[in-house]
Formats: sequence, C-alpha cells, structure tokens
Amino acid sequence: MARKVVDMRLSVPAIFLLESSKPLAFLGGQLLVFLEPFVQTLFNFRQYQRFAFLMENRDNWERLLRRIEDLEEDLRRSENEEKRRKKARKEEGKTGGR
Repeated sequence: MARKVVDMRLSVPAIFLLESSKPLAFLGGQLLVFLEPFVQTLFNFRQYQRFAFLMENRDNWERLLRRIEDLEEDLRRSENEEKRRKKARKEEGKTGGR
C-alpha cells in the first residue's frame, strides 16, 4: 500500500491524513467493517478484510507512515541522483567539444 501511495505521488496527503486520523484508528477500522458490503464490489474480499483488521491497530498506522516516509526518501534520493548524472553529462558535453 505504501508503495502505491508513493508511486502515485500522494505521500504528503497520505501522511497528513494518517497522522490526523491516528486517534480514530479503531473507529476507522470498525467503519471499514461496516462498509464492507459496499466496498466488496471494488476490492478483493480477503485483502479488504485484512486491511480493515490492520487499520484497527494504531501501531500499524505508525508502520505504514514510516514505510511511506522511507519510500518517499528513497524516491527523492534516486531522483536527485539522476538529476546530478544528467547535469554531469551535460557539463561533459559542453567541455568535451572544446
């Protein structure tokens, strides 16, 4: 789930939502159980039940937050490294022609 959030570039809103909702973790999990019949049409039933169970525990929210933050940091590092490489290649091209 964390990987999908980061891949979709929704880390900041997801972290904000998770942090602000942490005190309501148990109620959120119960709401997911209540909405289960409606959501079954969209999601795999086993995955949805597992997700609802995991969201009842506040520690799982914290793990998800940390995982999103770690993946986001890895993404930023790799993007910055790629920018540095492109800049170095561009500089080589400018100096190589002299």
